[in-house]
Parts: sequence; structure tokens; C-alpha cells
Amino acid sequence: MTQKTITPIILSGGMGTRLWPLSRVRQPKQFQPIDGEGSNSFLQETVLRHSAPGFGDPLVVASVSEREILFDQLAGIATRARFIGEPVGRNTGPAVLAAALTLAETDPGALMLVLPSDHIIEGDLNGSVHSAAAAADEGHIVLFGIVPQHPETGFGYISAGEPVAGHGVVHEVRRFIEKPELAEATRLVEDGGTYWASGISLMRADVLIDEFARLAPETLAAVREALVQARPTEWGPLLAEAPFAKAANEPTERLIFEHSPRVTVQPVDVEWSDVGAWPAVHSLGTKTDKGNVETGPVVSLGTYNSLIRAGDKLVTVVGMEGVIVVDTPDALLVTSHANAQMVKEAVGELKRAHRAEVFTHAPLRPRTENVFVREATLAKGEDLVVSAGPDSGVVLTIAGGAGQVTNGSGPHRQTSGDHLAIEAGHTARVHNADQAPLTIVAVDLAGDTGGRAGGATFDFQKGRHATA
Repeated sequence: MTQKTITPIILSGGMGTRLWPLSRVRQPKQFQPIDGEGSNSFLQETVLRHSAPGFGDPLVVASVSEREILFDQLAGIATRARFIGEPVGRNTGPAVLAAALTLAETDPGALMLVLPSDHIIEGDLNGSVHSAAAAADEGHIVLFGIVPQHPETGFGYISAGEPVAGHGVVHEVRRFIEKPELAEATRLVEDGGTYWASGISLMRADVLIDEFARLAPETLAAVREALVQARPTEWGPLLAEAPFAKAANEPTERLIFEHSPRVTVQPVDVEWSDVGAWPAVHSLGTKTDKGNVETGPVVSLGTYNSLIRAGDKLVTVVGMEGVIVVDTPDALLVTSHANAQMVKEAVGELKRAHRAEVFTHAPLRPRTENVFVREATLAKGEDLVVSAGPDSGVVLTIAGGAGQVTNGSGPHRQTSGDHLAIEAGHTARVHNADQAPLTIVAVDLAGDTGGRAGGATFDFQKGRHATA
């Protein structure tokens, strides 16, 4: 019997805070070059990996604010894709469900391969996917577990049980283990039969929909209505915000996989990394005889086991060991392997300080920051109305407090740390109904217009004014 064509479902979401300053809110990790300027991005490599016999054109689920950079990158590798636009982020569960419902409109039994857009994989993953296709077509949800190379406390694990009848490579799932302590991770690796959870899965669209109907019916209803009310665009459907915002803000694993008897696991022996922090970039890179990974104009003397990424100027590192140096046109990171996880905390500090360097790279904003980045604080009962210019959008960040945001639909409650995109030519209203002050940072993607037509307009109602 001829095997069905498999549709790659590529999830493009999240900033990748531990890879700042390479990754920004407006240019997240998946769109950044893997090996420095001129190399393919994480997303491009993900697409190319599955541009092979047996796979159809990918379906990408991403924030609507990412669509231009997304299609620019697809054009750069001469690849077509379908697109579903998310008006707000609701984690992977609703995103994967939206893809399943879209495929099921024309083929309920369509096989869908769910893929993070920002992982590095070396080896025959496609061979493992094809070998699991028959089990998935019979109604099993197949999770791909990576054969662990070492004990790792930052990953989830999947413990395999007995082989599934008729599918020797696929096993029942005994249990899920979430980020174990080192002693437990060491025991799991030494005992065998337990694998790193890769976030990659294969299933039929109708099987996933049925499991949502059984385990998360409210989310199914919300995502289904978001598709019914979706606004068609030249890029693909833009999900309706009001119903989509009611979907559970949870990963597919927590909503479905951890509770479904259909879930199985197939071990995969490949080189895999989720590249969650700079030490992972170092481990994957080509090293000098001193253990350094160097990109760009770098001179290193007496320096060992370090990652040095230069930008548009010379970076010289002398007499160091185990350091991480990442230079970009507008920001420089210097840390160590031991402290690299603290980059996430640094990003949090930068957000609280309303630094534009968190949101976008210098080429997309002018040198005069006070024209491009605006901050406003609203007292209870006050409003901010933001109208994006006709040619580019605005990114709003709730930097403190909470507010009601109306952006095409709503209002919806947004809290500190939330981001939302206002499309070109559209308007959003932010209202503070709480006693606590509401602080908003707006990044006008039109750049320095000097107040001329083309930039965003900001109407602070009830007497409040922006601080520039």
C-alpha cells in the first residue's frame, strides 16, 4: 500500500530569551542564522530537512507579526508553505489543533508531523518518521524520543513500555518525566529505555481532534470558532482573536499527550539539540584546536573552550576560558558557560527597563531611540489608543500592571510581559481598569518618521501623555 503524504506542521513561536542578543521579540530565535551571517536560519533548516520524498508543502503556524520575515525566509530557500496566523500566543496546544482542523477540512485522515522550528538535528530523522507512519495511520499518536547522549536536567523524558503490536519500532508510553534532578536523569540514562522528549510528533488530524473533543472540549470549541471567523489574507487565514484567546494557554503535551491512551513513543538515534542556550550553540559548532567556536572577525589568544560571535567589528578575546561573547550592532553579551542560563533573567531586567534592544535589532529601528520607542503609564480609567501607520505595524508590551486590550476584537486581559502586534493600518485600544498603574511600551516599526505620515499615532485619553 502506498504511504500517505506527510504534512510538516512547523510551529514558529517564542522569543528564545536565553539566546539574546541574537534573538529578539521581533526577530526570534527561529529566524536567526545558525552559523553566523549568511547561513540558513533554524526555521529554514527545519523546512529543508523535510523537503523530501513523502512530505508535502509545510503548514506554518506563527504569530501574524512574523509573516513577512517568515515568507522572506521561505523565498530565500525557494520553498512554498501554507500559513495560519495567530493573533495572540496560546502555546502549542491550540496551534497544533488549528493545523489539524485546517487539514481535516479536506482530508480528516491526513498525517501531520509536528515540528518545533528552532531545533538542530543531524541524522536520519525522516527515516524514523516514515517507519512510524503506519502506526500513526492506524490511530496511534507517535512521539519521537531522542536516545540520550548524557544525563540532562533541562529536558523532559519519555519512558518506553512494550512494543505496539504490529509495529516493533513503536512502543507504549510507560510514563513522562519532567526535568528530573541530576541523580534521577543519570539513572534513567544508565538504565536505558527512556528518551529525551523532542517535541516532535506524528498523528492523523482526526485522531488529534477526537482527543481534544474528549480531553479539552472548550479549547476545541474556541479554536474551531477562531477558524470559522478567520479573516482570509494573501498569506493565509488569520485566526479570530476573541475565540482564539479563550483556548487553553497550554502545550499539547499537557493538554493531550500525557492523558491519551493513543500516545506511543518511537526511539530515534540522531544528534539533536533544542539549542536553548548559548552553551548548546558552542557544543554544536565547529571548534578550533583550543575548543573555541568563532564566528566573524575574531582574534583569540590564550583562550579556550569559548564561544565568540563577532558582528560588524573585530572582537579580540585574550586569556579567557569558558566564556561566551556575542556581539550585535546594538548589544553585546559577555557571560560564561556556567552562568549562561542567567541570560533569561537579564532579558527580564531589560524588559523592565523598557530597552528597545529586547524587541528588535538595530537595522529595524533608528539610532534615535526616543522617536521609535514610546512608553506610557495609565492610571485607573485611562486609555491609550494606538494607530499603526499604513506601511508598518506596532509592537505593544505590557511592562507593568494589567489592562484590557481591544485589537480587532475583545477586550482581552493582558498582563505584565505580554506582547501583541498591531498590523499596519489597524488600531488598538488599551484600558486600565485596575487600581495599579499600567505601563505600556510601544515599538513603532516604521522607525524614525519624525512625526510625519507613515509612523504610528498615540492618543492618550483623560489627560495622560507618553514619555519619550
